Amino acid sequence: MALSIGEVAQQYDLSIPTLRYYEEQGLLPFIKRSPAGRREFRQADLDCLCDIECLKKTGMQLKDIKQYIDWRTAGDETLDQRLALIQQRRQMLASEIESLQAELTKLDHKEWYYTKASEAGTEAIFTAGCDTEYERAHQNK
Repeated sequence: MALSIGEVAQQYDLSIPTLRYYEEQGLLPFIKRSPAGRREFRQADLDCLCDIECLKKTGMQLKDIKQYIDWRTAGDETLDQRLALIQQRRQMLASEIESLQAELTKLDHKEWYYTKASEAGTEAIFTAGCDTEYERAHQNK
């Protein structure tokens, strides 16, 4: 069963212009048209769209997604290229997550600091060793 562009837009929470743009850029290369000229999205198109949205959410640029789609379309002879692209993106994401985790740890410290200061009604409760106090309070977490 084929879906209209409006149905796909609603189902995937995308705008119709976005779907048209993806098609124009070659990201959705196999969309068929009805006799009336309307786009008809089939399961293969939806699978491709899922890949596009997944890769976009990882921060991959559209030009790189286009390359992935081209390789996917080319078939099994491009499996190694696709694997390398996915592994590269995964490594980049892992690094970003590590950086974000470090920032989250800093925010946890600040949250603890201001919670304690707010409870006491002053920052004067802290001495130069407040980092040590924080570490002691959170070593088993």
